[in-house]
Amino acid sequence: MNTLAAGVQGSSPALNITIFAIFVAITLVIVFRASRNTKTASDYYAAGRAFTGPQNGIAISGDYLSAASFLGIAGAIAINGYDGFLYSIGFLVAWLVALLLVAELLRNTGKFTMGDVLAFRMKQRPVRAAAAISTLAVSFFYLLAQMAGAGGLVNLLLGIEGNLGQDLVIAVVGVIMILYVLIGGMKGTTWVQIIKAVLLIAGAFAMTLWVLGKYGFNLSSLFQAAVDKGGRTGEALLGPGKQYGKTGTTKLDFLSLGIALVLGTAGLPHVLMRFYTVPTAKDARRSVVWAIALIGIFYLFTLVLGYGAGALVGPDVIAKAPGTTNSAAPLLALELGGPVLLGFIAAVAFATILAVVAGLTITASASFAHDVYANVIKKGKTDPDSEVRVARITALVIGAVAIVGGILAKNQNVAFLVALAFAVAASANLPTILYSLFWKRFNTQGALWSIYGGLAVCVLLIVFSPAVSGKPVDPKTGKSASMIQGVDFHWFPLDNPGIVSIPVAFFLGWLGTVLSKDHNQKKYAEMEVRSLTGAGAEKAVKH
Repeated sequence: MNTLAAGVQGSSPALNITIFAIFVAITLVIVFRASRNTKTASDYYAAGRAFTGPQNGIAISGDYLSAASFLGIAGAIAINGYDGFLYSIGFLVAWLVALLLVAELLRNTGKFTMGDVLAFRMKQRPVRAAAAISTLAVSFFYLLAQMAGAGGLVNLLLGIEGNLGQDLVIAVVGVIMILYVLIGGMKGTTWVQIIKAVLLIAGAFAMTLWVLGKYGFNLSSLFQAAVDKGGRTGEALLGPGKQYGKTGTTKLDFLSLGIALVLGTAGLPHVLMRFYTVPTAKDARRSVVWAIALIGIFYLFTLVLGYGAGALVGPDVIAKAPGTTNSAAPLLALELGGPVLLGFIAAVAFATILAVVAGLTITASASFAHDVYANVIKKGKTDPDSEVRVARITALVIGAVAIVGGILAKNQNVAFLVALAFAVAASANLPTILYSLFWKRFNTQGALWSIYGGLAVCVLLIVFSPAVSGKPVDPKTGKSASMIQGVDFHWFPLDNPGIVSIPVAFFLGWLGTVLSKDHNQKKYAEMEVRSLTGAGAEKAVKH
């Protein structure tokens, strides 16, 4: 037996592909319908600000719950128990930072992109250029991880064997993503995310009830079954330390990862851009509350699904399946509902990748067109039609780069790419956003030092971390867990740089500001009133 069949015996790749094709066909029809109303820059970038708080909250959850959330966390819990669930907690707590510090203020101050907020009281061209570079960096690494993940998911769920088959499917995912963005803009992308979120949460809810039903809706019985199936290390599933408690370095690494996850979400450009798709700041706040509720419920489902996979499938079977930990949820689906449920889960997993990469692509293209083309190159003297045209061309370029990058990285360790995206967002974006919103003296030099310094330090530490080189070879697989095999040039001991790069970015923002006398207090007063009250925000939007 080859590929998928070796780990998921009894699956039907043809059925999986058929269900996925039906989803793509339905969403493309919706995107075409949405495109009829995409006429202005506001329509393309911000869906005409026509979505309600609840609708946008569902879309945010669809944008945020990536394949890593569904497949990765369920697998982490199945193998590592308590330590795996800490990922869910980190991702969820992050939204409180977004709600309390960023969502409403950002919606009141900006127009289309993060660069609007950062450049509000700064020198426009250098700050917008820096914001665009940071946005493109975060989006690229996140996009690369999703596209590369698509190749692994193909091998796991559809039984497509060989490099050419995986390359072809990565290309298909990229082309569909480009169609979503080119045709539907933000409105079409938002509807894809809403549909995907509903499918994902509904599928996880059904599987959660199914698993609990097998154990009399008694969590203790489920946990005990997982412990029994885990063998000698089963007891470790119920307490901390199975994955991150072995040495002081692993504990510090987990703390660093946690800091990046909690602070990075409030700086992710594709999440921040969603706040502009609602008509008022009140709706932005409501959308985040809806997102927190839906994401929180989903992560509670992952607790049951993870321990359910551990109890019903077993860690040994999961470890030997294609995709290892990523196969936990699909193997559980096959165990519960046979090929039909597995087909649905396969389609949902692909829908997840499509929705997330579409959101990332439109964010990156909007940032380039609005910040770099319209405000840096054209100095604000451009018409909205040419700006949208540049955004569409940029989306084509980004889509092509993502396809090539996904093909090149499909067999690499992509976990560090996701960590890098969060770490860059937390290092380069969040300090600058918080300083801009809350510190009167903050100025252009502080913003540039914070963005470029945070980005440079974060990327430097990742390049020279064990995630890229230097991890020992696993005797079972004959491979190292590092991205580059057979070399060792690492000197930074942690996989995750957040614990160093985030404080450094805050420090550089402060240092750059105090060393420069340039600051605009009158403009800060206007920004403070607008961010806190919304006064003047609608006027800015209409310009």
